[in-house]
Amino acid sequence: MNIIEKYFSKYPEEKLIKWFKQICLAEAVSWFLLFTAMYWIREDKNGILPTIYIIIIGNIHGLFFTLYLLLLLPVRKIFDWDDEDSIFALCAAFFPFATIWVDKKLARKNRNE
Repeated sequence: MNIIEKYFSKYPEEKLIKWFKQICLAEAVSWFLLFTAMYWIREDKNGILPTIYIIIIGNIHGLFFTLYLLLLLPVRKIFDWDDEDSIFALCAAFFPFATIWVDKKLARKNRNE
């Protein structure tokens, strides 16, 4: 964990916040595209295009999922989340479109106001 904090310490907070918000949205969009890929592969089980599409979208979603999880550590310190908020943000990665909620509700500096 210290390695990740040391790596992200060289970037300003504004840049990390911007990246986190973009990754939250990209992760949610990739969820949607992954659902379309799963539907398409059910309709055309023997087609090559649905197979290629689901492989590409699955890899893209995996990238955004991993980036979201990596950015949770520095963002936790920036927004001063307690353990409950951090666990909720971590669990949000596993539910469709929940990262948008994290972006809108948890990723704010003055949530108590």
